[in-house]
Amino acid sequence: MDWTSWLVGTVSRALAFGVPLLWGTLGEIYAERSGIVNLGVEGMMILGAYAGFAVAQTYGHPGWGLLAAAAVGMVAALWHAFLTVTLRANQYVSGLALTLFGLGLAGLLGRGWEGRPLRAPLGSLAVPVLGDLPVLGPMLFRDQTVLTYLGIVAALVLWIVLFRTRWGIVVRSVGESPATADAVGIHVGLVRYLCVAVGGLLAGVGGGYLSVAYRPSWTEGMTAGMGWIVIALTIFASWNPLRAIWGAFFFGALYHLSFRLQAYVSPELLKMMPYAFAILVLAVSGFGGARRRGGAPGALGLPYVRGER
Repeated sequence: MDWTSWLVGTVSRALAFGVPLLWGTLGEIYAERSGIVNLGVEGMMILGAYAGFAVAQTYGHPGWGLLAAAAVGMVAALWHAFLTVTLRANQYVSGLALTLFGLGLAGLLGRGWEGRPLRAPLGSLAVPVLGDLPVLGPMLFRDQTVLTYLGIVAALVLWIVLFRTRWGIVVRSVGESPATADAVGIHVGLVRYLCVAVGGLLAGVGGGYLSVAYRPSWTEGMTAGMGWIVIALTIFASWNPLRAIWGAFFFGALYHLSFRLQAYVSPELLKMMPYAFAILVLAVSGFGGARRRGGAPGALGLPYVRGER
């Protein structure tokens, strides 16, 4: 076995697999930092995948498809925000309903699109100079789409906004103690609406990447549980956008290895690997004060009513 080519191939594909996870996780981090749990990530991603493919196929340009995916993800997230922020519905129930609705609607609308390859997929690129480096070039700077690098830049920007700006202080304050934030004049509902909307937009882009770039076609259920991996990744990254980069690409490597190692290990066992690890993360986070020690917002999952603490 040529270990160099094996390593290059594994890292390169891990980056490609990790892109939708990274975009989805960045969005969920912002939603949860404001105190809103959104278990509808899977639904937003699949709706984004469908919308991205349908629009890109219709208009012949992947950029329009990605814009449509982002818009659809945002609209779906705003519905979740309306239920949980305005109507104060149970956030977990609303998120699960959004996932079921998204999967069902995308499957229904996408029946006429299955089996068609995308006529104008988002192409890969090679970074000048860096792409010519031995080993690192083909590993990191070739055969990736612009969304790979934009995702890393977005993580850096979102980290700066969250931890180095006044807006970030506002978001974190709303997530930690909405009553205190309200007392100093912060509009808690508006902040939560904006953060959930941003989360939906980014999740939509992640879904759009699947159908416009990674596998340029439409297949019912093509997100294959990625939304649930995103929920685990948010905890795994301790609600930190920079840590989400490493977490997403780690899970991307698990996805890739689940196919690549089938000649050596049981395929059934390998296919379980990413999901088993996600379940482990969720299980560990549920023990005692693990969530708080890991950096979970204090008011996460709790509706806010003015005058109540």
